[in-house]
Amino acid sequence: MLSACAAAAQDADTSCGAARSGAHPDAAAMHEAEALYLPTPQPVVEAMLRLAKVSRADIVYDLGSGDGRIPIAAARAYGARGVGIELDGRMIERARCNARAAGIERLVEFRQQDLFGADLREATVVTLFLFPEMNRRLLQKLRSELRPGTRIVSHRFGLGDWPPERTIDAGGHTVLLWKVP
Repeated sequence: MLSACAAAAQDADTSCGAARSGAHPDAAAMHEAEALYLPTPQPVVEAMLRLAKVSRADIVYDLGSGDGRIPIAAARAYGARGVGIELDGRMIERARCNARAAGIERLVEFRQQDLFGADLREATVVTLFLFPEMNRRLLQKLRSELRPGTRIVSHRFGLGDWPPERTIDAGGHTVLLWKVP
């Protein structure tokens, strides 16, 4: 089911490449060294969502959501609600365009804000593809704001000294899972 979504998301990304509005890209410059945009490959997106056991009942937050591929895939494949948190206004506009093109804009929203200022309390799943130092800095926020049972899935990097409950290989990419106690 997810593979068909991957093709649609890639088509949407291509058609939305030139999306522009009044978004403010300058905020991203503040964290450029910490938050380089590296898109998660679609097979890894699929593996992350499977590992988290995403369902229609979930609210999936993607921190550093880039072009929106993870919230869009969660909405299309599982009917979950998705929220993308992204600093770069150009990427927010691309994500919104991708969601419109995928026909799931009612299930997803994209917020231009610093992930450290985002309110994560409604999340039931949080996805990450952030550098190790950013993950370490984020750990206390995740532990204090997320409810017990919330799943956290990271592409490639751990969360400081918190050992994951499960680690899988997704085509040469490490995917890690934690559950908030």
